[in-house]
Amino acid sequence: MKKILTLSFIAISIFCFSQIAMSPQTSANRWTFGGGLGLGFGSNSSFNLQVSPRVGYKITDQLEGGMIGNVSWQTSDFYKSTMFGIGPFANYYFARSFFVGANLQQYFINSTEKYNNYKYSTDETALYLGGGYMQSMGNNAFMQLGIMYNVLWKENNSIFSTGFVPTVGFVVGL
Repeated sequence: MKKILTLSFIAISIFCFSQIAMSPQTSANRWTFGGGLGLGFGSNSSFNLQVSPRVGYKITDQLEGGMIGNVSWQTSDFYKSTMFGIGPFANYYFARSFFVGANLQQYFINSTEKYNNYKYSTDETALYLGGGYMQSMGNNAFMQLGIMYNVLWKENNSIFSTGFVPTVGFVVGL
């Protein structure tokens, strides 16, 4: 249960703190930018830092596609690890306040146990489907709150403790 709660808090914090500085969008500009910066703390001196940039393109006023990446550094009394992820995403916006989306991520993980120096490397593919709510922050900037589920997640065959991921992100250009 501790693992699930800790990983849930880490997942929530992934996108919680983000800043993007850019000029207001012109009507001809269909590019969107966003991302997040997350921090997580837990028992056994665990610490997590994650950076998640995203770049999108508005195909129509309601449909956006693009690429999202992330890098995560984790450490505790027992291990240290680095995880990289990259992949395409698509979001469909409706009623100017809601969205549904899909995100395919390919993760690459390197981990080292601190006591015996055992090194472990693996990769995993995740297909997240979900949706959520958008709150306008002015000048075509939005905060997105939602939940995604990894439909490829298998309990005994995944580096992640659950398939559900709460999301908080910031996007400029919508």
